[in-house]
Amino acid sequence: MHSTKHISSAQNPLIKKALLLKEKSRERKKTGLFLLEGMRELQIANRAQYEIATIFYCENILVDAQNNTFLQSFSADKLISVSNDVYKKIAHRDTTEGIIAIAKSKDHNLSLLKFEGSNPLVLIAEAPEKPGNIGALLRTADAANLDAVLIANPKTDLYNPNIIRSSVGCIFSRNVRMGSTEEIIEFLKKGGFQIYCAALSASKDYTTVEFNGPTAIVVGTENSGLSEDWLNNSTQNIIIPMEGEIDSMNVSVSAAILIFEAKRQRKLNT
Repeated sequence: MHSTKHISSAQNPLIKKALLLKEKSRERKKTGLFLLEGMRELQIANRAQYEIATIFYCENILVDAQNNTFLQSFSADKLISVSNDVYKKIAHRDTTEGIIAIAKSKDHNLSLLKFEGSNPLVLIAEAPEKPGNIGALLRTADAANLDAVLIANPKTDLYNPNIIRSSVGCIFSRNVRMGSTEEIIEFLKKGGFQIYCAALSASKDYTTVEFNGPTAIVVGTENSGLSEDWLNNSTQNIIIPMEGEIDSMNVSVSAAILIFEAKRQRKLNT
């Protein structure tokens, strides 16, 4: 490895900075930087043209020659080897690959959203709070190759380490934008989107509606569902019929069912 620096003390200023980025949303927002962990996550972020500022690696853990080759594609001044103790200090995961990087966050403002095609399919999540759910939604969006994921009234820092971990790096591969519910509704209306809201009231079975034009699938939290603003502006509320004792599923599971029904219909019409 062609790094020129080694850190063996957790008191090193750069290590202290990495710890703050891992633990404090305020620090991530103030600096515009975040911590990502894992070779796959780093590779996805790199392909998505995230600016990588620093890469920490632990040679005792990093054993794959292919991984070494990838790291050598970065300039030497960005590569810093660290001791086992230092690595364990800044690592977020119990199982790890010996790679942690500091990267620069992107601007996720809704005003920057543009679509490559003329018939976009997007997922909207209103006020999601649980990092695990957000990560799972992003993984589904990646699996379905959605045109965008819009987060309305965000309550959680997008670069929370738990979101990065649970999304398996899909936070970097997807076109993620954020805005208020009002801003997103206005954006969708201007774009001629059908707005399908997952809701219990005044709903149709999701298999009976058409998802073939520009379409937004909107999901809310499991506790409170969607706000009145969404329900009042919905093209049609849709529901997944429940055949058991409960009347709802995990939001990421529900979103996956709706998204892949939309994908199925669109394939039939191509």
